[in-house]
Amino acid sequence: MQANVGDMLIIHGHVVGQRDRKGEIIEIRGPAGSPPYLVRFEDGHEQLMFPGPDAVVQPATTD
Repeated sequence: MQANVGDMLIIHGHVVGQRDRKGEIIEIRGPAGSPPYLVRFEDGHEQLMFPGPDAVVQPATTD
């Protein structure tokens, strides 16, 4: 998995009815865009993450 600062990390829910979590990657601590990522979620909390297979990176838009 490769990412850039500003990309969105989307973690899909594991259980029916559990919504996806979405957060902005604010820091990359691995080499060449690899994990771990420091992510700021929609509720404002920040977490250091090693995303699993249930996560996808959505590139930042350049509008």
